[in-house]
Amino acid sequence: MKKINGGICAAKGFKASGMYCGIKTSGTDSQNPDMPHKNDICMYVSDTVCTTAAVYTQNKVKGAPITVTKANLEKSGNKAVAVIANSKNANTCNVDGIEKAEKMCALVADELNIPKEQVVVASTGVIGLVLPIEPVEKAVPLLAQKLDYHGNAEAASAIMTTDTVMKEYAVEFEIGGKICHLGGMAKGSGMIHPNMATTLNFITTDCSISHALLQKTLSDIVKITYNCLSVDGDTSTNDMVCLMANGMAENKTIDCFDENYNTFKAALYEVMANLTKMLAKDGEGATKLIMCEVNGAKNEEESVICAKSVICSPLVKTAMFGADANCGRILGAIGYADIEIDPLKIDVSYISSKGCIDVCKGGYVIPFSEEKAKEILLDDEVTIKVNLNQGSFGITAYGCDLTYDYVKINGDYRS
Repeated sequence: MKKINGGICAAKGFKASGMYCGIKTSGTDSQNPDMPHKNDICMYVSDTVCTTAAVYTQNKVKGAPITVTKANLEKSGNKAVAVIANSKNANTCNVDGIEKAEKMCALVADELNIPKEQVVVASTGVIGLVLPIEPVEKAVPLLAQKLDYHGNAEAASAIMTTDTVMKEYAVEFEIGGKICHLGGMAKGSGMIHPNMATTLNFITTDCSISHALLQKTLSDIVKITYNCLSVDGDTSTNDMVCLMANGMAENKTIDCFDENYNTFKAALYEVMANLTKMLAKDGEGATKLIMCEVNGAKNEEESVICAKSVICSPLVKTAMFGADANCGRILGAIGYADIEIDPLKIDVSYISSKGCIDVCKGGYVIPFSEEKAKEILLDDEVTIKVNLNQGSFGITAYGCDLTYDYVKINGDYRS
């Protein structure tokens, strides 16, 4: 397996486009008012019908695009050809939300001459604002004209809200002598604390695989990648992961748990894990990526609960912002995690490119160099390593520090 370029266009037969259509007209960018307009709508399309799997937010308040996409895939037998997505407006908590989301699908379907049930729709942005459909109506024909097998960057930029960087990752791998590709794009910077999904994530592959295995693999890997991500503890109303497989690599269809399945699963994990890391590092106002690596848990579920408890702790996040090596905050977060532990078995270390330092052994803080610890914690990527010493399971959760800028960004998010 090797990393390649191309994002959602890395897989054979996928083309994409993006543009600015004017969904949000009040200014350019609240954080950077002098910058030009950013793309706010995109489309990507497969040359052939795709087997499609998806995972959605578990927030009880769901965006209209979630409802419409779920209904479309149920009607189409989990088949899709095209995706349309917009930023700036979440189309959530609006009386006409379903109507507008269905209209977006119909516009794409008419333009591409496909059934509207084979269109996936997604929106992200401010909740509770009525989505103006007129800019979308004008944009769809132009998006169709602009579709390009190298249009991934235009699409990736269109789903950004408070994101500061585009998030793309793709790999190449071999299945039964056939070269396959799998790539994706993601958006997310705030309101990230997933439950079965996170932010907006779109993944494409030219590998041929049955829907049952495609859905299982996606659901399984979400649990140990996106579900191990938290920026601020808020689960969005519009979270979705969509995975489309068009089979154009012409490999023998993967329909059982064999070596080919394991290869595909590894490729999907590689893409999703790296997108997860990018999402965490670009948390709103963040200055550093924080990873909590938990080992020695009794089972996978308990390792996830423990790692996320540490990553989600506001006190841990602010300590990391201040490069404060007080591991009492780490132990406190482990202690209130909903798992059974022996506190006298816990070890804690801090790791970065600047080195590694042990700060806790057997549940007790040990003498360590505050100067060395601060040097390690001032790095822009820091790992908090926890060993529970109670089993053989482990996991890594991803997050970021909590800074003054997080409050500033969310204090004027609608302006």
